[in-house]
Amino acid sequence: MLEKVHVGAASIDAYEGSAGADAVTELRTLAAPLRGIRVLHVNATPYGGGVAEMLFSEIPLLRDLGLAADWRIIRGDVEFFNVTKRMHNGLQGARRDLTTDEQNVYLENSKRIARLFDEDYDLVVVHDPQPLALLHLHGKGKARWIWRCHIDTSQPNDQVWNFLKPFLSGYDAAVFTLDSFEPPDLPVPHVEAIPPAIDPESPKNIDLDPNLARRLLRWVGVELDRPLVTQISRFDPWKDPLGVIAAFRLVQRQFPEVQLALVGSMALDDPEAWEMYRQIQDASRATPGIQVFTNLTGVGNVEVNAFQRLSNVVIQKSLREGFGLVVAETLWKGTPVVAGRAGGIPLQLQDDVGGFLVESVEACAERTAWLLEHPQEARAIGERGRDIVHQRFLLPRLIADDLRLYRTLLKP
Repeated sequence: MLEKVHVGAASIDAYEGSAGADAVTELRTLAAPLRGIRVLHVNATPYGGGVAEMLFSEIPLLRDLGLAADWRIIRGDVEFFNVTKRMHNGLQGARRDLTTDEQNVYLENSKRIARLFDEDYDLVVVHDPQPLALLHLHGKGKARWIWRCHIDTSQPNDQVWNFLKPFLSGYDAAVFTLDSFEPPDLPVPHVEAIPPAIDPESPKNIDLDPNLARRLLRWVGVELDRPLVTQISRFDPWKDPLGVIAAFRLVQRQFPEVQLALVGSMALDDPEAWEMYRQIQDASRATPGIQVFTNLTGVGNVEVNAFQRLSNVVIQKSLREGFGLVVAETLWKGTPVVAGRAGGIPLQLQDDVGGFLVESVEACAERTAWLLEHPQEARAIGERGRDIVHQRFLLPRLIADDLRLYRTLLKP
């Protein structure tokens, strides 16, 4: 069978302090008719990206609310994940088409994955394109099927989309971050927009003692007596890390002591990240003050928490973006963000409320330098961003939206 991801236990009552008692009460009310419902989430990796982080938090809470929730991952060979990364890029608008051989790699791996799926559920939630063909190749059974797409698919590569679109026939619902992300001619009867959310009780987002945060960053080599600018993301061309380095070089002209931390996460389903990592290392060697960190060298969720709390500015200069959880994570700590005007990022911040939206290297550098030059205003901007996250982007809101969708699909 598909490999099960084991998660810990959690109580929804623990979220009264961060999300409020009303939010917890609403979840219990929404979940009451769904007690015992069997729900399966399927994706490609148990770590290294926002989807995995959200599932790691959501599955235990669904169980606490009385649903029989599971999380399983698919496995594929290296070439399969090379192909699905190209699909991901194509859905975001990259011009490169899929070759016939690449399509066959996807189909052969998907057939093997479908043979491993042999359990009964009332709801199956399939995340992104990697496991998309599961329904088509396995059969629908008695379950309701949901495709949860975390990608900006508003302007997909036509050839890639036309290859994947037939696999969506039979799905009962599709969920996107924004209404505008819905691709053309979507063959799914029910479509909803449900933005992602952060877990305020996870190690990445819990309150962290300032002394401990400083110890953690000293331990990895950050000099705390110098201004700190940080980017936290996958090593992905769409996140434009090379553009961040170019902007940093401009900031250095005004603030020679500033340092840049590029904190990246490597995931099982993203082989392209290693090439991006090499390019980042090459670009960083020519510029003093840049350090590169990854989850494979000891920089995990707690260290990311410390980076987001102690950075003067966090940059998320995405060119295309599904949502960008790091924006909400950073704003939850009251730290200002300079971010690309892309995808779901404008949902989370506006100019002077959380940070600034930019569309060029020069604007990124200019806004970053302004925040470094005006620390009191920067802190006030970050705090206004925290209010937005508290209102809209905490995990209980996401679970409430999911439960409403489950109830809609399971009505007789």
